[in-house]
Parts: sequence; structure tokens; C-alpha cells
Amino acid sequence: MHIDIVCLFPEMLTGFFTAGVLRSAQEQGLLEIFTHSLRDYAEGPHRQVDDRPYGGGPGMVLKPEPCFRAVEAITGQVDAKPWVVLLSARGALFNQARARSLVTHECLLLLAGRYQGLDERVNHLADEELSIGDYVLSGGELAAAVVAEAVGRLVPGALGNAASPERDSFSGEFEGLLGPPQYTRPEEYRGLRVPDVLLSGDHAAIARYRREQAAEKTRRNRPELLNS
Repeated sequence: MHIDIVCLFPEMLTGFFTAGVLRSAQEQGLLEIFTHSLRDYAEGPHRQVDDRPYGGGPGMVLKPEPCFRAVEAITGQVDAKPWVVLLSARGALFNQARARSLVTHECLLLLAGRYQGLDERVNHLADEELSIGDYVLSGGELAAAVVAEAVGRLVPGALGNAASPERDSFSGEFEGLLGPPQYTRPEEYRGLRVPDVLLSGDHAAIARYRREQAAEKTRRNRPELLNS
């Protein structure tokens, strides 16, 4: 899988893709991730990428010209037409189901906004407009990193155990739920014991326990998921 990220401050992502699962996937040749500065696609002596919004108001808006040039240039450099994702506070909510959908594409191009956002005409380049949550960041660099991480770990072979994603929250047997509590050695720590059922070896009982605990944790922390 090939992922390109276009943003205003790619240096913010330095190091993020050089550790953990994403590093391993890249070393195995399963994943390629490239970052690009939007300013590299701007013209003029000052490489201007933003301007004041029409209609007035505070802040600045990213101009359409460098965004169009960036997408067109990168599209011409990759083997398959990239699926273009615009990262914006006004986008549809990114979740695990969308991550599973994005990993089916051979090439992704993540275009990150900043300031008051991107000129609306940039949406004509996008196949999807996504937000990572109901809050506002100063820019989309971190959102791009979140999407790349969530998608990249789903690339076949990226995780050491192919069954691992099926135990994640919102996946496999926990579709629509938060994942259950997890425990490891020692069996007791400071008077806190691992639940006996997890030590029983009864796989059916363990599966029931985990499902019940996942439902309880979801009721406690994310009740809206049970009503959706």
C-alpha cells in the first residue's frame, strides 16, 4: 500500500512513521508513506499558500491552486490513481469501518487542512472528506497521522498476528463495541487479581466473559454506540 500525505508542516510527522508497526510494515515492503509540503506546490517568491476569506471573517484559508497542483503531481507519480481524502473538521467521522474501507485502496492521498480550512473548491479533488473527531485542531497533520496509523496497521502482514485486528475495539467479535479489559502476568498485583474465568482454560466461558465485559465497558464509556 502507498500513502502520500500533503500538509503545510510535514516536519510535525518526522519520527511518527519510523517506529512501531508502521516502521515494520515499511521495512517489509508492505507499506510506503511519503510526506509532502504544500508550499512545494505554491508559486511566487513567497510560496504563498493561504489568503483572507471572501466575505470577511477572521483567519486565513488555504488557497486552491497549490492543492490542485499537489494532487495532480502526486497522481502522476504513482502506479494507481490515488483515493483522495480531505482531512477537515467538517468531514464525516473517521472510524474503524472507514479504516477498513480505506485499506482496500492501493494508493491513498491524504490532504490536510490548516487555519480556517481549505478553499471549498478543493473538495472537487476529494473522494472523501473525513474528520477524526468532534473537536478542532490547528491543522490536519495529526489527523493524517491518525488515519495513516489506523489504516496502515490493517495492511495484510503489518501485524505479527493476523488475528490481532479481530480483537480490537469496533472489530471482529466486538463490532460496534469497545474492546473488553485485558490482563497479563502476574496473576495478582497489589491485591488486584486477574478474573478467575481468564485462568480457567474454558474458551467458551472466556468468550462469553469478554463479550459481556465489552458490552459493559461500552455502556459505561460510550453508551451512544449501543443506541446507534
